[in-house]
Amino acid sequence: MRSGSRLAAAAILLARKKDEHVSTQLAIENLTHRFGNNEVLTDVNLNVKRGEFLTFLGPSGCGKTTTLRAIAGFLAPTEGRILLDGQDITGLAPHRRPVNMVFQQSTLFPHLDVGQNIAFGLQIKKLSKAEIAESVEEVLHLVKLEGFERRRSTELSGGQRQRVNLARAIVNRPEVLLLDEPLSALDLKIRLDMEVELRRLHRELGATFVYVTHDQREALALSDRIAVFNDGRIEQLDTAERLYREPNSQFAASFVGDANVFAIDVVSADGDAVITSDGLRLPVKSTGEVSGPHWLVVRPEDVRFDVGQQSVEATIMDAAFRGASITYRADCAALDSSVKAEIPDNLTASTIGAQVGVSWDAQRARLLPRGDS
Repeated sequence: MRSGSRLAAAAILLARKKDEHVSTQLAIENLTHRFGNNEVLTDVNLNVKRGEFLTFLGPSGCGKTTTLRAIAGFLAPTEGRILLDGQDITGLAPHRRPVNMVFQQSTLFPHLDVGQNIAFGLQIKKLSKAEIAESVEEVLHLVKLEGFERRRSTELSGGQRQRVNLARAIVNRPEVLLLDEPLSALDLKIRLDMEVELRRLHRELGATFVYVTHDQREALALSDRIAVFNDGRIEQLDTAERLYREPNSQFAASFVGDANVFAIDVVSADGDAVITSDGLRLPVKSTGEVSGPHWLVVRPEDVRFDVGQQSVEATIMDAAFRGASITYRADCAALDSSVKAEIPDNLTASTIGAQVGVSWDAQRARLLPRGDS
């Protein structure tokens, strides 16, 4: 057995720790940050489990990258603290924290080749030439870039450059790997390929990944859990499936999966439907007493066009072919809203201007309480 399989050995150790005892590795407590009078983070609290893939998801300006930069040490928060394995690291300089960061844009040194770029951090640590060569070889194997040691960054594709950035980050064996929208500058095909590589790397390394993106599809595909940020706060923290199927707020439902969210006033419920103040009978599984202002959440793929007791009339206003499905937008006067629908392409297509009945499966719709405002 080669004496130098240090990255592999570290990965095995991390995986064992993850299996034996899933614990909080990174804790964010009451994190608040202001730029002048502008409060961009407000009392953010979060526990990151050892070995998990956690994603910060939200629109631009919601506070997700500010939180990541605070973890990395590039930003000193106005209030609150950050703990790693129980140790307060809030005041530590970035280079003294056992974390590494992969940025949106490539940060490779153009005058160095791939091997030299990866080796840079190890040289700062004053490792021997033999140790550095072995580590570079191992990490190039991990990111599937064997034989690229002497390539210049200008000779690499965008996806290859990001693989080198990943290699340069993980070769230092960080306890937590931070990734700030690392795929956003890549073409769609390369992004999809890189998603596969990121999932594989996470499995093989067993390390903790904290990932930032504004792309909800990307977040759902990659994450163990997702923290949805909105206006400097965490709106919901949950697994990808629960976040998608059981959003706890109007914002989470609208942002993740672009759900239909209808404002309704419920006057009564009878098991598989609610009756609104306008007399509409809308399919939704209700439990217990339901009344008053609510949001009705329906995913576009759960909408169907038919005519029945619990359908509402609508007019097709737009249609877009997506390959496996057609995306429709239909105006519905009864709901005072447009309805988004993803209809499989193998079903009968509807034309713009057509009158349709809109319905959905009551079991897959969701009611959320709504304030009077």
